[in-house]
Amino acid sequence: MTSPGSGDEIGRFLTLADAAEILAVDVATVDDLIRSGELPAIRVGSTGPWRIERVQLEVWIEMQYEDARRHSAWQQGDFSNVTELAGARQARLRPVD
Repeated sequence: MTSPGSGDEIGRFLTLADAAEILAVDVATVDDLIRSGELPAIRVGSTGPWRIERVQLEVWIEMQYEDARRHSAWQQGDFSNVTELAGARQARLRPVD
């Protein structure tokens, strides 16, 4: 999972196997996430291997946590902040004229 010459650091781009290891899933699951468009990835060349940018994987993981939190709050009937559950940020809302 390391790139040449990087010591123990993970390089900028991960292979599907690297991402699968981080997510504790199999490579086929990561491939499915990429092909469905849920997990951003690039192809090296027109038919080459998929690569996932490490930062994009971290963002995707954070989004999964947020989705799970919202889903849990919805299931618990916690509607005290519908704006938050909708994914909007209150600071971005503008008053209606």
